[in-house]
Amino acid sequence: MTLGTAPIPEKPLLATLLGERRDVPPIWLMRQAGRYLPEYRALRSQKGGFLDLATDSEAACEITLQPVRRFGMDGAILFSDILMVPWALGQRLWFEEGEGPRLAPRLVDNALSELQAAPERLEPVYETVRRVVAQLSPQTTMLGFAGSPWTVATYMVAGQGSRDQGETRRLAYRDPQAFQAIIDAIEAVTIDYLSKQIDAGAEAVQLFDSWAGSLAPSEFERWVIAPNARIVAALAERHPETPVIGFPKGAGAKLAAYARETGVGAVGLDETIDPVWANDVLPKGLPVQGNLDPLALITGGDAMTSAARRILAAFEDRPHIFNLGHGILPDAPIAHVEQLLDFVRNR
Repeated sequence: MTLGTAPIPEKPLLATLLGERRDVPPIWLMRQAGRYLPEYRALRSQKGGFLDLATDSEAACEITLQPVRRFGMDGAILFSDILMVPWALGQRLWFEEGEGPRLAPRLVDNALSELQAAPERLEPVYETVRRVVAQLSPQTTMLGFAGSPWTVATYMVAGQGSRDQGETRRLAYRDPQAFQAIIDAIEAVTIDYLSKQIDAGAEAVQLFDSWAGSLAPSEFERWVIAPNARIVAALAERHPETPVIGFPKGAGAKLAAYARETGVGAVGLDETIDPVWANDVLPKGLPVQGNLDPLALITGGDAMTSAARRILAAFEDRPHIFNLGHGILPDAPIAHVEQLLDFVRNR
């Protein structure tokens, strides 16, 4: 889908999201602001834990800008977390060192109605966006984001991440009405959350569905496609010129239906998707993003550039944003990131 506005040539990433194919694709990397950067580690050691950083607008702005300054990325992705939404819905949120996020009370054995919403918890995020936008170069696109309802719900139900999202899938089968209420609550907050990021200056937003691959086809339709379609439609009504990138990790053969039925302006591909197949089955002209394996980036050298070359060749006739198939890993060597950027831009 191409949005009803002229591409902005001085912003390569935004122009691509609006349907313009470029000989040199723009590039940014998911989780590009994070632990692989020494400047991030230094700031985190001063400021404290992840949530402290994400709610300190000055620090979050600095972290968002770090990879843009170091690498000249075409996009600046907001430094935050997908679990800000359940935190705003009233769950307690904290991060266990080395183990990841935790939420309480768990909705597998507590009612959604027991939560007391706290939307003010999201205010620092909007301030972060404003601060970043004020410092970005005219060529760099500001990207906001949120988790998609299914993925966010898996954390709200289980209280943490899991291998197969089993507790959440069981709840969705056992009591679809109760689970629908959780999805609806996430959806409503997400629409406002992304809308306010756009109001603050985000020029495009991404919906992360990190656990979309765990669902059976009929469940995928109900819990991934349907709520994302409603979010995209609501954002299109409020912000018709703002592209939405949908990233349904693990969607596999369901990717084409996701692209058609959600109405997203661009689709992100994880590393398991064959780019040649994706180019064949996705709607003609739909911008795509991806999909280098993060482990290929860690390996570097010929293995990385060969994989990147195959991706670039597959999408040479389509608007394409080069990215990873998922987030950059903490042990990614900076030299390999530099090699990748040089290859994509100067091959």
